[in-house]
Amino acid sequence: MTTTGTLRRIRSKQISEEQFFLFTMLLVNGGNYIYNLLLGRILGPEAFADAAILITFLLVLSFLGMAFQIVTSKYAVLLEKDQLDVFIAGISKVTIGLGIAIGAAIMIFSHELQLLFHTKTSAMFVVFGFGIPLYLLMSVNRGLYQGKDRLAKMAITYQTEMISRLAITLLVVSLFPSLPTSVAIAAGIVVSFVFGLLPFQKNLFKKPEILKETINTKSIIRFFALTACYECVQIIINNSDVLLVKHYFSNHDAGLYSSLALIGRVVYFVAWMFVMLLLPKVIQRQKQGLDTKSVLMKYVGYISLLSTTIVAGSCLFPETVVRLMFGNDYLAIAPLLWKYALATSVFAVANIFAYYFLSLGKYIPVLFSGIMGLTQIALIVMFHKSLQQTVEMQIIAMFGLLFIQLAYFFCHTNKNIRLT
Repeated sequence: MTTTGTLRRIRSKQISEEQFFLFTMLLVNGGNYIYNLLLGRILGPEAFADAAILITFLLVLSFLGMAFQIVTSKYAVLLEKDQLDVFIAGISKVTIGLGIAIGAAIMIFSHELQLLFHTKTSAMFVVFGFGIPLYLLMSVNRGLYQGKDRLAKMAITYQTEMISRLAITLLVVSLFPSLPTSVAIAAGIVVSFVFGLLPFQKNLFKKPEILKETINTKSIIRFFALTACYECVQIIINNSDVLLVKHYFSNHDAGLYSSLALIGRVVYFVAWMFVMLLLPKVIQRQKQGLDTKSVLMKYVGYISLLSTTIVAGSCLFPETVVRLMFGNDYLAIAPLLWKYALATSVFAVANIFAYYFLSLGKYIPVLFSGIMGLTQIALIVMFHKSLQQTVEMQIIAMFGLLFIQLAYFFCHTNKNIRLT
């Protein structure tokens, strides 16, 4: 199905933009998994450990980008045209400036990063640093599409990013065999950000016609700061285990664990698709004075069903899953697959509640997530005798997080009932 043909079908209402977005994100997640699986098979466990560091850096960057995307999405719903122009101009400048600063820091400290994560070259970090401003600008572009409910065009940006990353990485690896694979991967990632900006919205650089004082910048800065804090928590929970394993274990074990993380996180990426749909709907319904809990329960149900299916499949057919995805070299981690999927599933459900309250302007769940993210790190630091124990510490931390989020939800709901 071509992009032009798809947009015609959407305009004629043969398929909804939401259906197209969900279908596209399934394809994109599938393409990203093919990308990771090909790297795992081509490189083997030890070399894949270096590639996994870049993939983890990309995940870290994606969560920072999500902060910009969520903020842009929210105010694209709340602000009118002239005010929105002022907001977009401001956040675009902040995005580019912050991206340049972070990218420069990574390049400056590339040698220290090489020593910290025991990679074979520091050049991979230098190349990666060039792409950070592009990625953050890409996130603002997507947030504007998301807030305006133009899900089809937002979906296309994910398609172009995924396809170009897969194609360019394989092309660079094939054409330049003497180039370190980690550098080739970094180059593919950076170039994919350029394609991920398409279709690009020109009003990101449009000069606003009204003064900055006409919008409440304090509320925007506060929401951005809190969202960024929560995305930082996401970084800690989602990636601290991979980085700690890379630090505490051998390259071979770290490579095995990286493959485990990639397989297990399929639950989180499926949940993330629904978060993209949840946020603007909750904000819009709150703006209209409508009930928002029904939207939350709908997506919690979807994620719980999908998570249960994935955990069950991982428990019943672990060796088959590992063999199909990474090959026989990675079979040692098969017994841990269902446990990692369980930890990720519990986190995915807890995450939906946190994003729900974040979109409503309730920030206490962000604090809960931060505490449990630090708890996860502390548990792994204290208990890491084996990869199995590392995974079990995450299960404990994530069940604790879900319990706290559920308790807050029911207390908040009962309080509102009493007030009404």
